[in-house]
Amino acid sequence: MKIAIASGKGGTGKTTLSTNLASYLAEKDKVVLIDLDVEEPNSGLFINGEMAYKEDKFKMIPEWEQDDCTLCGICQEVCNFHAVIQLSTQIMIFPELCHSCYACSELCPTSVLPMIPREMGKLKHYQNGNLSFVESRLNIGEEKAVPLISQTIEYVDEHFSDDIIKLYDAPPGTSCPVIEATKGVDFVILVTEPTPFGLHDLKIVVDTMKKLKKRYGIVINRFGIGNDDVLKYCHEEKIPILAKIPNNRRIAELYSCGELIYKKIPGVKQQLKDIEDYIMEIKNKGTG
Repeated sequence: MKIAIASGKGGTGKTTLSTNLASYLAEKDKVVLIDLDVEEPNSGLFINGEMAYKEDKFKMIPEWEQDDCTLCGICQEVCNFHAVIQLSTQIMIFPELCHSCYACSELCPTSVLPMIPREMGKLKHYQNGNLSFVESRLNIGEEKAVPLISQTIEYVDEHFSDDIIKLYDAPPGTSCPVIEATKGVDFVILVTEPTPFGLHDLKIVVDTMKKLKKRYGIVINRFGIGNDDVLKYCHEEKIPILAKIPNNRRIAELYSCGELIYKKIPGVKQQLKDIEDYIMEIKNKGTG
């Protein structure tokens, strides 16, 4: 079963939930935690393990071979992203804008735009008992996260069987990286906080999940601050609330030290148990 943990905004506690839930589930079953927030992955701060595998990840970018170019202009016409531009007698390539669609390369009548690999980031795979942890990190200066997210998901699908629970720590927000991270999952856990900002961004990400036709539930972090508007919204929209993690100074202290919180705060462990029960109920009923 594939489960994404997402949020409409950053700082809601998405990584806190991802790492604690993965470690909790791994006490009994095999689990894979995948950090898909490739622009700033931080699940690894809380997960210890032995390095099992690592590799550089590449995207394909066209390279102009000037000698045989007829300057026909087709490459510029077919590029929807303005990554290829003809300036007088020169073809300019902007790698940061390229989506590796191959249009310019495949449609070039003289084949002067071969696609070449360009490193965009690194993937690392760690192992700790039942818990496997995979993270990818974009190189500094890279513009697009989606290609690396896609390749990371492909790696997980190739190396882990379908009967293993896969937890995807998704990027924050509702932009393209989030869509890429959640489009293939069976269920989405949306983490929010009981504040006006939390509710505003929760509504946006709920609308996104509806458009993607995904099943989802809510976890309210820092429960006890703010107001009851998130509870009222979930009740009105009939959205299941899977857990309520309390606003607790001790939780913040443990998190700041890079420690898992469920092992030292029994109330949090019970909340994770409630999430597990809900997930297992869905899995037993089938995800179709």
